[in-house]
Amino acid sequence: MGLAEIAAGVEVTAEQRDRGVATVDRTDESLAERLAGHEKALPTSAETAATVLERYAAGDSVGVAAHRAGTAPVTAAKTLHLLGESVHPLGPTGREVVADWLAGDLPRTEALELARATETEFALAVYVQTHDPLADACAAVEDALAVRHRPDEDPLEETRSDAVDLL
Repeated sequence: MGLAEIAAGVEVTAEQRDRGVATVDRTDESLAERLAGHEKALPTSAETAATVLERYAAGDSVGVAAHRAGTAPVTAAKTLHLLGESVHPLGPTGREVVADWLAGDLPRTEALELARATETEFALAVYVQTHDPLADACAAVEDALAVRHRPDEDPLEETRSDAVDLL
């Protein structure tokens, strides 16, 4: 069998259909309804967690999202962490200091000084390092954290070079 026989019937088209970016929404339930099954593991109610997540996904800071949801910023940060968002208040060195404190290698006052953190930041860092995100809750809200694009906007525009870039 030669190439001509293998390629028999293969056609090449000059056009492709633009289908846009695929979005996934596996449920018709609201975000609060999806979080209701995980409410016992969250530091706040499902409704408050949904509001925090929606505001945060819309671009609000953790503090603004917390204010709009009627909860404390630390509670909002804990909620976002449990739902899979990275909200660690410390850098790599601060994380190592917290890990050393958790292991009992440092007293708290020394750990606070070395981490260069406030009491609140240190407490949140400890929470983040001692609580893993809730896998089922993360899956339930993954589409809420997806980046949304307008239909007339090219979502890959930033990845392409302009003709000027080639000069």
